[in-house]
Amino acid sequence: MTAPATIDARLRHGRVALALSFFVQGAAFALLVTRIPAVQDRYGISDGLLPVFLAAVPVLAGAGSVVTEQLVKRVRPSQVLRWSQPLALLALLGVGYGDGMVVLALVLAVFGLGVGALDASMNMLGVSLQRAYGRSIMLGFHAVYSLGGILGASLAWAGAHWHLSLGVSYLPLVAVTVPAALIGSRWYADARKGTPPPQDQDQDQDQDQDQERAQGSGVVFRMLLPLCLVMTFAYIGDSTVSNWSAKYLQDVLGSSEQLSTVPYNVYMVTTLIGRGLGDFGVRRFGPVVVVRAGAVLAATGFGVVALAPGAWVGMLGFTLLGLGLCVLVPQTFAAAGRMSPHASDAAVARLNIFNYVGFLVGSPLVGALGDTWNYRGAMIVPLVLVLLTLGYARSFAPAPARYGDGHERPRALDVG
Repeated sequence: MTAPATIDARLRHGRVALALSFFVQGAAFALLVTRIPAVQDRYGISDGLLPVFLAAVPVLAGAGSVVTEQLVKRVRPSQVLRWSQPLALLALLGVGYGDGMVVLALVLAVFGLGVGALDASMNMLGVSLQRAYGRSIMLGFHAVYSLGGILGASLAWAGAHWHLSLGVSYLPLVAVTVPAALIGSRWYADARKGTPPPQDQDQDQDQDQDQERAQGSGVVFRMLLPLCLVMTFAYIGDSTVSNWSAKYLQDVLGSSEQLSTVPYNVYMVTTLIGRGLGDFGVRRFGPVVVVRAGAVLAATGFGVVALAPGAWVGMLGFTLLGLGLCVLVPQTFAAAGRMSPHASDAAVARLNIFNYVGFLVGSPLVGALGDTWNYRGAMIVPLVLVLLTLGYARSFAPAPARYGDGHERPRALDVG
């Protein structure tokens, strides 16, 4: 009778520790990207060369995700996360204190590889924990990431406001979060692969596992393709907001420079709210309904932005965008885990690559359309792409229940 209590304690500790990692990653990434102009000034990067540096980070992050897929065949995802997060944080500090283009290139390479590894391993653990819990909790992890992003953006604002150097801006966060992440990593929890199912399901389960191994570590790209497309569409929408909302509000809708900084903050806050409530929606209505509602809300938001007569209506559009887009990415990872339950780590690692594909495609695409056509018209492209998600929503449906009571059994846990 004591075993369930022990498992429950491990679940709770693992969930809190993983939430801390999501929070730290959100803060660190936001602190870097919101101070890109200061990075450019410190290292004397030209406007022509800056896109090369910016593109290199997601490309290397994709490589880090690929490497992680191979690493987790030999070590637990918790071990990858335990060491990749401090590595990425120290690389962030290197950006603040480095000197010269070569040093910047090296520390950004380390940061990109580290981010890819920790993004993949965090979501692997999140999918594993959600399976063990037997209910939706993935959106909560991503909500904590959004909260960290708000903190990181606030620290960046403070650094810019008080004219602090990059090193001084980054040092407090790194000094606090590196030891916190290392301590928290003691409670990471991995669901054990191959936990025996009920006796009457042994044969079916073994056949499924053999079939998945024969199909390449259990991950069939054709099965994952709808989720990969949804992930790409979601990040095209997200990068449109993060890179173009301020310019759009100021240049197209005629806002002041001060007001033009508000939409991204509004977007981050509504993302936090949407993800904070999203798990309850999934438990009540199911992932398919939540994904469809998110896609419709996001498309409506892009429509409002494209047609807005003024800045305040534009900000209403960005508010709807945050509430809609925020549910897509966490549910995509969760769906990948359900689709390949015996190879969920590989599925998450491969799916995570399309996070960076969307980020790489979105900003240049909208910028090119805005320059050659107009920015109102450019907003129609992410609107259409997000609507395409509706056609793939059935891919988010849970697999048919294998057990007599219709519920998935929690898996035993290994503490990392």
